[in-house]
Amino acid sequence: METVTVIGSGIVGLTTAWALSEAGMAVRLLDRMALGREASWAGGGILCPLHPWRYPDAVQALAWRAAVAYPELASGLAERTGIDPEWTRSGLLVLDGDAGAARIWSQRWNQPVEFGSPRELAAWEPALTPTEGSLVRLPQAAQVRNPRLLQALSGALRARGVTIREHCTVHGLRVAAGRVIALDTGEGRVSTDGPVVVAAGAWSADLVAPLGAPVPIAPVKGQMLLFEAAPGLIGHVVLKGDRYALARRDGRVLFGSTVESAGFDKQPDPAIGQQLREAAVALIPALAEAHLAAHWAGLRPGSPDGIPIIGRHPQVANLWLNAGHYRNGVLLAPASAELLADLLQGRRPALDPAPYAWPTGAS
Repeated sequence: METVTVIGSGIVGLTTAWALSEAGMAVRLLDRMALGREASWAGGGILCPLHPWRYPDAVQALAWRAAVAYPELASGLAERTGIDPEWTRSGLLVLDGDAGAARIWSQRWNQPVEFGSPRELAAWEPALTPTEGSLVRLPQAAQVRNPRLLQALSGALRARGVTIREHCTVHGLRVAAGRVIALDTGEGRVSTDGPVVVAAGAWSADLVAPLGAPVPIAPVKGQMLLFEAAPGLIGHVVLKGDRYALARRDGRVLFGSTVESAGFDKQPDPAIGQQLREAAVALIPALAEAHLAAHWAGLRPGSPDGIPIIGRHPQVANLWLNAGHYRNGVLLAPASAELLADLLQGRRPALDPAPYAWPTGAS
């Protein structure tokens, strides 16, 4: 049996390995770090695009297919591993929403939406500072505790017999006769006779660039804060402008996130951390008394319009890519993995693969 090699153990790599192993394929997973320690761990785990009416159809199609899959995925992983990813239908409350655009989006994508004025805010989220403008509420939106989701997926993959090699950096891919035949890693050359899937997030473009058909994926830095608060402070994912807040079941509140072009620098900036803290307290005054437990940064795999690339290399027959999910990697991962697995195995996919195809520009 051929072995599929998946490079990258973020949420996209893990769900891709899961989908392929479920289909009966032998899978090995390589990562330059410990499993799931990059953007998938650093984000908020929101299972709805922020301001969803701003996204193109290609993102919407993946988003809603994945959102439907998440409850069963999370409960199944909890049953298999004993690690609860804490899938929670919290709803998304947009404080500066575009009611007209939201109404059109709701009708087109058959997603429920509610509208309110500032006086409804006290009933929906009493801990928030009163605000002006229209409120848009998406009651079906959910969240997942992404670090626990990553732990559950990695545990389930190990139990299934997937070979996992952490701290194994892939420096390059060796190609002969139009196929990847080996991977150059920090531990030496690794031969391969089967498909290779690059799911290395922001690092994907550099890995495939030497093979022609470059991809427009670049790192986009985001910084986050974590507050220790009492459970129940807020119930929704709350969005205002580009900043959001959400609470875990144990009361921890996450607040973020910035959008920065800083190359591969992911060091948190204390000045930006202070700006985020001020914005968090302005939105939720009770956070002024909460302990600020952590401040970190991650690197999202930015792509044009946030549309990921999911498909086969135009010249290398056994090389596949599943990357470029930008701010929606956790959300889009299950549907992206399903699409990649269908294409790799020659099955007819549920979604039209054309919008996600590998660009065929000049090398």
